[in-house]
Amino acid sequence: MFSIELKSRAYIKRVAMSNDVEDRVLIEGFLGELEELNFIEGVMLEIKGINGILRIDLKKEELRKLLQKGRYRSQR
Repeated sequence: MFSIELKSRAYIKRVAMSNDVEDRVLIEGFLGELEELNFIEGVMLEIKGINGILRIDLKKEELRKLLQKGRYRSQR
């Protein structure tokens, strides 16, 4: 799950979706300058920018594992 909350429509660059179930959906916008990164109850990553907030259903431990994988790949 994720949610995007922007302060204004002006910060949306593009929203593209089709009537076809199998087609992709694209949401682009501008969170602006980063203000904060938080974990809500340890289960949701919250990224706050000056223009809005992006929330992603991602546990701290899951993020830690992903970051460790990334370090290993970049050292190859």
